[in-house]
Amino acid sequence: MSDIIQEFNDYRSKMNEKLLADNNKIVKRIFNLDTNAYAEGALDVKTKELLGLVASTVLRCDDCVKYHLETSYKEGVSKEEMMEAMGIATLVGGTIVIPHLRRAYEFWEALEEAGK
Repeated sequence: MSDIIQEFNDYRSKMNEKLLADNNKIVKRIFNLDTNAYAEGALDVKTKELLGLVASTVLRCDDCVKYHLETSYKEGVSKEEMMEAMGIATLVGGTIVIPHLRRAYEFWEALEEAGK
């Protein structure tokens, strides 16, 4: 697995464990709400992940973008679908999201490379 993917996942896992171990009811409920929001429902998981990807890009959250990129990739999103969603994010978010688009593209390439 690519270093940028492994480093991101290792850090995310380590810190999520610490946050959840702190036993803060609000944090635990937010994590649970997030998990349930992206579960299969009227919209399939693939669509929800693309929505999350667009929202995360517009909000300029690189960690969120990476998370949704990896989950989208695992859900079978094609590079073309990802780039179309990122085009919408760039349109809605404006040129200020272009640096996030660059980092997202780099992370997607790492996902593709790791998937080979």
